[in-house]
Amino acid sequence: MRQPYGRSIASTVVYAHPTWYAAHGYIVVIQDVRGRGTSEGEFQLFAHEREDGVDTVNWAAALPDSTGTVGMYGFSYQGMTQLYAAIDLPPALKTLCPAMVGYDLYADWAYEGGAFCLQANLGWAIQLAAETARLQGKEPSFLALAAAARNLPLSGPIAAQPQILQDLAPDSFYHDWLAHPQPDDYWEQLSPCRDFQPVDLPMLHIGGWFDTYLRGTLHLYREMVERSSQFQFLLVGPWAHLPWGRRVGAVDFGPEAANPIDRLQIRWFDQFLKEQDRGVLAELPISLFEMGSNCWRSFDRWPQPPDRHFFLSSSGLAALQEQDGQLLNTLPKADAIDVFVHDPWRPVPALGGHAAIPSGMVDRAALDCRSDVLTYTTPPLTTDLSLLGEITVELWCSADAPSFDLCAVLSDVHPHGQVFNLTQGYIRVAPGQPTSPLIISLQATCARLPIGHAVRLSLSAACFPAYPVNPGTGTLPTEARAMEARIITVTVHSGPDCPSSVRFYPAEPC
Repeated sequence: MRQPYGRSIASTVVYAHPTWYAAHGYIVVIQDVRGRGTSEGEFQLFAHEREDGVDTVNWAAALPDSTGTVGMYGFSYQGMTQLYAAIDLPPALKTLCPAMVGYDLYADWAYEGGAFCLQANLGWAIQLAAETARLQGKEPSFLALAAAARNLPLSGPIAAQPQILQDLAPDSFYHDWLAHPQPDDYWEQLSPCRDFQPVDLPMLHIGGWFDTYLRGTLHLYREMVERSSQFQFLLVGPWAHLPWGRRVGAVDFGPEAANPIDRLQIRWFDQFLKEQDRGVLAELPISLFEMGSNCWRSFDRWPQPPDRHFFLSSSGLAALQEQDGQLLNTLPKADAIDVFVHDPWRPVPALGGHAAIPSGMVDRAALDCRSDVLTYTTPPLTTDLSLLGEITVELWCSADAPSFDLCAVLSDVHPHGQVFNLTQGYIRVAPGQPTSPLIISLQATCARLPIGHAVRLSLSAACFPAYPVNPGTGTLPTEARAMEARIITVTVHSGPDCPSSVRFYPAEPC
């Protein structure tokens, strides 16, 4: 495992201590990447992980008592270092276990639907900057950054450009990520996906339904399944980025949701490094935790694209009364419009989901009562409904501003009124972009809603601070001054002429 946080941590926030792996007959190497911990050199985000990763694999293969075969494990940055190390095909590297990675750094990590992932990116940039200050012995800078990490500086003239990072971390990757709001050459050169095509290794892909990088995990998995000759296994639990346990947000998913990864990785490494038959190859290649039934389900392939619809229908008061916005199995007979107003002074706050901190499943019933949130709800279900894979929202809409944002949240409405988010998506509409229809891709999910529950779609024009508030002017986050943000009126159309809908794939009940 190669990581930037100090090797003594060894990602024990989600994995067993390396001594546990060593007790199972493995030489375990935890290494500080260049310029971090006690490693010398200068740390540049992802810049040297390819060359340094190959050197480390070769070094590990030659250690005393090594068989010469090497596997890698780790999540987040430690998952990324696996991908970079594999690109140049070191012969000793036999398997990878990447968890929660951004395969395409632009679309899978830094931006979602064209919107900058503010809270996650800023929090991480401040953490890395604080560690840099500590390594350099700059105590005042470290203390200032540590304080900022606990209370993100979002109230400056330009929310996405806090002064503290400009003053204390002028070389941070964060400034480059903000300066490249489109998928240009910068991202192509930085992302592992550009050069990963020759890699053909058995890989254990690990994700979480509320992890902000699930897009990357699934992107990598699907690509490898399409072209690899080696076994690919995908496991997605009900977890946020960390920790991986049975309680996520406000929900206890039961004992089956407890972290199984350490035992699974030992079986995986025994299979592909020691060449012992541990039954891995006999299993179905996909294991997904189904929220609601709170059990693991196995599949032979990733589900098909969404093929069923819930159509939006309204009296025109979906922003004010829960019963006035509906999701129907059939196209409504009458056209309708719902209008809501986004006020940058009081943007709809981020609450749970995959992009906010803390992440996970929470009761958002109070949030859905806001008049700047449209809600569309099915009648109580008469049969269980299982949702699986990607979900998209197709909207016919318009706004009185050159640019605006839309956040779509799909929730499970309980009979007694609780509303627990299942998945969500976000999009930033650029000036001149067609809005009829808009397609919002929601985070993939796997959930079962029982009889008597209902499905709800909630729409808003902000999710702050997970994403910056859109000023409505079309300016970039680096130029979006708080005092210039404008009130935006958004109109959502539904009905036969504008069939706004939720598209989903219904899985068979287990």
